[in-house]
Formats: sequence, C-alpha cells, structure tokens
Amino acid sequence: QVQLVESGGGLVQPGGSLRLSCAASGSIFGIYTMGWDRQAPGKQRESVATIRSRGSTTYADSVKGRFTLSRDNAKNTTYLQMNSLKPEDTAVYYCNADMVVSGPKGNVDTYWGQGTQVTVAS
Repeated sequence: QVQLVESGGGLVQPGGSLRLSCAASGSIFGIYTMGWDRQAPGKQRESVATIRSRGSTTYADSVKGRFTLSRDNAKNTTYLQMNSLKPEDTAVYYCNADMVVSGPKGNVDTYWGQGTQVTVAS
C-alpha cells in the first residue's frame, strides 16, 4: 500500500524554525511533483510549496524567503524547512505527491499524507 508519512510538526514560538519531512513508501514506480499544502482553521486549503522531479521549486508569496523545499529522490522524501515562522503560519500541513504506482504505463495520481499540525505561538 502506497502512503505518505509526515513528521516534524509541533509548537514553536514566533521567529522560530521547524522542519517537516514527508516520506513516500510502498510499491512506487515513479514520483514526479511533490509539495505541501496547508489549511488553517476556517480557511481554505492553500498550496505552500512544490518541487518538481528535477528540483525546480514554486512557493506561495506568503512564505517566499522563509520556507525552503527540497527532496531526496533516493529516499522518496521531501523536506520543508520553515524559518522565521509567524502566527499566521499556524495550520495543518499536508504533504502531496504525484506518483505512478502500477508500473511504467500507469496513471499519475496525486497522493496525500494525513497532515501534521504546526502551531506558532508565544
């Protein structure tokens, strides 16, 4: 069974840092774009950052210069380094990945992690 497992969330003071990890496991043929979305209470889910298979990245304007997304293709893992955290970054963060799991002719489907809570408060 293919799954994405997130880790690294928690409580941090404003200005602090956290590093989220997301590892894909199971019978995976290929992983393409990986990324993170977040959803704050009462708000719509928004894309935070994405990284393509060759490493190019896209960031939401609200996190540019503070968050850095990277990936280790050998480990099927992506990392979101979050610095200078603000209270408005408080949300549940969800990892996602576009993957082919059924073989070389399979479809590309989007998979999601279970979410990890990030709380920024003093």
